[in-house]
Amino acid sequence: MVNIKQRVHSIFFIFIVMLSRVPLLKAAATAQPLNNSLGSIYKLATMSKFDLPDRFIGNDKSVWVEYIGLALKYKPLNLGQGFPDFHAPENVRKALAATTLSDNPLLNQYTRGFGHPRLINAIAKLYSKVLNRTLDANNEILVTSGAYEALYATLQGHTSPGDEWIIIEPFFDCYEPMIRMAGGVPKFIALKPTKTSGKISSGDWVYDKKEMASLFNEKTKGIIVNTPHNPVGKVFTREELEFIADLAKKWNVLVVSDEVYEWMVYKPYEHIRMATLPDMYERTITIGSAGKTFSVTGWKIGWAYGPANLLKNLQVVHQNTVYTCSTPIQEAVAIGFEEELKRFGQPDCYFTSLAAELLPKRDYMAKFLTEVGMSPTIPEGGYFMVANWTALENKVKLNEETDKYKDYRFTKWMTKNVGVQGIPPSAFYSEEHKHLGEDNVRYCFIKKDENLKKAAETLMKWKSQQ
Repeated sequence: MVNIKQRVHSIFFIFIVMLSRVPLLKAAATAQPLNNSLGSIYKLATMSKFDLPDRFIGNDKSVWVEYIGLALKYKPLNLGQGFPDFHAPENVRKALAATTLSDNPLLNQYTRGFGHPRLINAIAKLYSKVLNRTLDANNEILVTSGAYEALYATLQGHTSPGDEWIIIEPFFDCYEPMIRMAGGVPKFIALKPTKTSGKISSGDWVYDKKEMASLFNEKTKGIIVNTPHNPVGKVFTREELEFIADLAKKWNVLVVSDEVYEWMVYKPYEHIRMATLPDMYERTITIGSAGKTFSVTGWKIGWAYGPANLLKNLQVVHQNTVYTCSTPIQEAVAIGFEEELKRFGQPDCYFTSLAAELLPKRDYMAKFLTEVGMSPTIPEGGYFMVANWTALENKVKLNEETDKYKDYRFTKWMTKNVGVQGIPPSAFYSEEHKHLGEDNVRYCFIKKDENLKKAAETLMKWKSQQ
């Protein structure tokens, strides 16, 4: 008898929940005299109203959030995140201090929404020089809250539902979710190493031309090209870029050229800007970063430049989200550009000296990773190094970690038990291609020499104890 009553009661509750949006039943379900369980069920039923919107589903996890948490908890040598642990150029830091204390009160107030006038003029002067064309500072440059927002404004502003975007793997992990959130459809093509032994260069990682050509069609809105590349460090050759450019022109496709590591290129390699190729400025949006250019990642100032008709879409997104960026930081970045332009092309120009400073760090990391048993890819640009760690698999207790992918298990175990943190490269692949990154780890070498030495000593000590 009790079971029958319970079943009737349950059916009644389900009926109420199904109709809970009817105002009278809503009032009844929240009235005090009714059974408390009915109110609880009503609350559960209406919670879905506040669930994560569909366009964000699957994008709620972040490798950065997770690994920053691990770093704070276990306090390893953090070779995972891409930021310097040494001071930015003194002149840039002093420029910010002087700006905030300036006699001009407006330098601490709102500035022009699409970019602080002094900064856009400095950016225009620099890129007019390197592109060998005159940029319109007011209409062909947009200053953003980091290169991250420049990418967001680009993909939001140029994506309609169903538009296809080509992404080269591995990729900076925000590309895919930004495209999906805008209703776009990502299509993936992986860089794959042509060598698996001996000295491997980032130039040995290439895309298949037939596969690349097969991805372009009438639905293709654009392709994202990251050079110098994160995480591989590949500096795309002129021939590789021209192949992509010819496809872009054939199919009337936009190119988003993510060039935030543009000044970190190691001789004899040369950074070729997509916008400088024949008839490509008209269909290219180039992304840059003050954080990478001046080693001030916490300042979060970036930019996009390109033809005015393409930048217009980004401006609409920007003015309805961020609207404007920090005035004093933009002023300081502008001063930094002005000073570096005075010595442009000279050894003491930061655009030149930073790569020279990073080169021995790169070579030192490659040396100690090799000595510990890994197989690094020597980057041509950027400040990341991908290394194959599988020769160490019998020394690492992967079964102590529960993640699906081996590189997550490897990096977490090393963080907790050895004290050196890297980033799992499978985070930079689409779901169907994550296996391509599982055998590798990504390390960052824009770190103090003493910290790189400490990492080397820590790894070698661990190896000797195995």
